[in-house]
Amino acid sequence: MSVRTAAPPTSAARLVSTEVFTPIVRHPSVVRRGLSRLRWPLGIYTTPIVILIAWQLASEAGLIPERIAPAPTAIAQAGWELWQIGELGPDLAASLSRAGQGLALGLTVGIVAGVLAGLSYTGENLFNGVFQIFNTIPLLAILPLMIVWFGIDELTKVLLIAFGAAVPMYLNLFAAIRNVDNRLIEMARSAGAGRARVIARVLLPGSTPGFLVGLRFSLAASVLGLVAAEQVNADVGIGYLINRAQTYLQTDQVYLGLVVYAALGLAADQVVRLLERVLLQWRPSFKAS
Repeated sequence: MSVRTAAPPTSAARLVSTEVFTPIVRHPSVVRRGLSRLRWPLGIYTTPIVILIAWQLASEAGLIPERIAPAPTAIAQAGWELWQIGELGPDLAASLSRAGQGLALGLTVGIVAGVLAGLSYTGENLFNGVFQIFNTIPLLAILPLMIVWFGIDELTKVLLIAFGAAVPMYLNLFAAIRNVDNRLIEMARSAGAGRARVIARVLLPGSTPGFLVGLRFSLAASVLGLVAAEQVNADVGIGYLINRAQTYLQTDQVYLGLVVYAALGLAADQVVRLLERVLLQWRPSFKAS
């Protein structure tokens, strides 16, 4: 009696089985992204919008007194009225100008110092101790000294914002350069790359993620520095708007100023997210998204 063995599957059978089951295994991220969009239809804006809706409903129901927190529609109405009479526009422009100047100065100092310290031990010995000290000093603690040194004019406000923006950029960029994989550096040197080529093709691209982290923190620090700076002898700006509204007990305008600061922080985060998608396309996590 002969024993019959099952014939191996033909190539056509293997192709059919692969075509049947591969889509489920190969593209699980597509399903997850679809479910994520259903749960978070507006992405990172979903939670803030839900909070605003709940806030509005609670205000209309009388659960939140107006003197404590005006309804979002009342805050928006106050902003529209200030824009119509020509007050909100100049205040917003002044604040953006201060934040932009301070951020540009702070990023320049932080990037130059971070690159020099990351690429050489001489730069590390020169800058690292100073920036580690600055990292522990709050902005409000250094404000009185800046007033003594530079007065209460615009220079103090810009320098305070620059101080807040430079420190996180330096710390993150320095750490990113030093943490580039040594195997990549050795591989480039083995291929005959000189120092300049290693820096341009390995160190700087490898430190880009850390640079973007530092940029995110620097943008946030510039907004915080702007809040602190505009509390000092400001006659125009969002901080001046808040102080004036506090004097006349105009709670809706106080909240309006806070909303503007919050919007600036959210816009800064979106700028960094866009840069990440442009500069980090080589990373698998961004290719899959």
